[in-house]
Amino acid sequence: MSNYELVLMVGNFIIFITKIYFYILLVYIFSSWVPAIREGVIGEWLGKICEPYLSIFRRIIPPIGFIDISAIPAMFVLQFFMVGVASIVNLILASMV
Repeated sequence: MSNYELVLMVGNFIIFITKIYFYILLVYIFSSWVPAIREGVIGEWLGKICEPYLSIFRRIIPPIGFIDISAIPAMFVLQFFMVGVASIVNLILASMV
């Protein structure tokens, strides 16, 4: 396996894991509208995965009344992270050619 393939594989793996986390976070956010899901086993599992990440943004952006908008910047940050990883991988691969 060449260095080119290794960099590409690691970059794609990081982006893949981040996309999975993005969709898990999306399901967790939508599950807040359905209390039966949020209070069930799946909701607790999603909470253990998503709350540590969302708590960072909740400290910065407090809820407005009953509306918690901290998930919006959290989703944007994940998207920016994926774009950043893709850009870094492209820069590394371009320098290898």
